Amino acid sequence: MLRPWPADDGGLVRIRLVGGRVRPAALVALGEVAAEHGDGELHLTTRANLQLRGLPLHDGRLPAQVLAAVEATGLLPSRTHELARNVLVSPLTGVAGGRADLRPVAAELDARLCASPALASLPGRFLFVLDDGRGDLVDLQGLVRRGPDLGLVALDATTAQLRHGREGWGDVVPLTDAAAALVHLAERFTRLRGTEASAPWHVDELAAPLAARRPRDPRTRVREEPIDRGTASGPGWTHLAVPDGTLSPRLLAELDPSGPDLVVTPWHGIVIPRSTREHD
Repeated sequence: MLRPWPADDGGLVRIRLVGGRVRPAALVALGEVAAEHGDGELHLTTRANLQLRGLPLHDGRLPAQVLAAVEATGLLPSRTHELARNVLVSPLTGVAGGRADLRPVAAELDARLCASPALASLPGRFLFVLDDGRGDLVDLQGLVRRGPDLGLVALDATTAQLRHGREGWGDVVPLTDAAAALVHLAERFTRLRGTEASAPWHVDELAAPLAARRPRDPRTRVREEPIDRGTASGPGWTHLAVPDGTLSPRLLAELDPSGPDLVVTPWHGIVIPRSTREHD
């Protein structure tokens, strides 16, 4: 939001959603911002974030009223730590399947990221990935250019193994300690990378391992196909396909602004409780 990209059709900005979670009222409000100031649509990314396009720019920045309109949706909780909030989480965690509900871990991680002054300098492409043990985010090949910088895989309902980079595995920790452990590692990364212009952006680019490596727990070797890119459903949820990752006003109109939290997925879709869709 504070460093918009000057695309051919106007300013492009990214709204970071931790674990893809978003209140439907906030999503509808952001759609109104897009209609008033941008191209009228919300665009989904492979990191389960949102983009606004076609925004006005003044001297390379958003006008104050546009920034204020986005902040009013509640989707820009920290100007200083905006770039640090790259957190992917298994979209169905706490809804269906998986070994553990990682929603509390993700929420604590976000709060700790925003509370750490050192992490305001975390590179914007630094990525946390939390897999709830179902295996949908263990392998990110074809989804993002790199694997996780930091992350975890739930081993059972109470423990997880930490990840350091694409291939490194760390300690097994209680889930109640996982967010603090990940923030500690992220702060260590910021110290080790230095402040030079050529400083590494990713854990795998460091000259030495970020932390002691541990044997990979066999329980992390899980694999589940991602939610179908088309319309799919399960007990208590529906996956709304978003063609080309473009959430149009028509699709926004299908959502109930007073309903429970939605989850934007990395696969161009939104997980919604069935009660929030019309004609369920």
